[in-house]
Amino acid sequence: MESVNLPSILTPDFGLFFWMMVAFLVVFAILAKFGFPVITGMVEERKNFIDASLRKAHEAEERLSNISKEGESILQEARAKQAQILKEASEARDAIIEKAQEKARLESARLLSDAKTEIEQQKKAAIADIRQQVATLSVAIAGKVLKQNLNGDKAQMELIDRMLDDVSSKQ
Repeated sequence: MESVNLPSILTPDFGLFFWMMVAFLVVFAILAKFGFPVITGMVEERKNFIDASLRKAHEAEERLSNISKEGESILQEARAKQAQILKEASEARDAIIEKAQEKARLESARLLSDAKTEIEQQKKAAIADIRQQVATLSVAIAGKVLKQNLNGDKAQMELIDRMLDDVSSKQ
């Protein structure tokens, strides 16, 4: 076999290997004592931060869904109150309309009663006026009849008819 000359780094001798091993163990011990705890602490801290962020995100998502449900609940409640208010307003409107109609009925009945009373008064005044005119006419007719000396019923009736025609034509 032929021996191949390889560089000494690939085929170290025992002394070099020993000191490399010692240096490695010293660096490993220093890292194990000071470096690894810091690195694992940082990794653990980062893991805790990520876990806390995820937990907060879930809590925020739950709060958001609760807020959404509360918003829907408030909206439903507002709609119910709106319907109640509209119903009350409609009832109030109907009551006001009913009161106005009743007031109008009472007012029209009062006006009708007043009109009937006035008509009755005017009727009585007209009757009284007619009676007065009839009495005046009767007195005038009686006076004229007395002035004329009439002998028969026929002559008296003709006189009365003539006088009534005169009175009718004057009006």
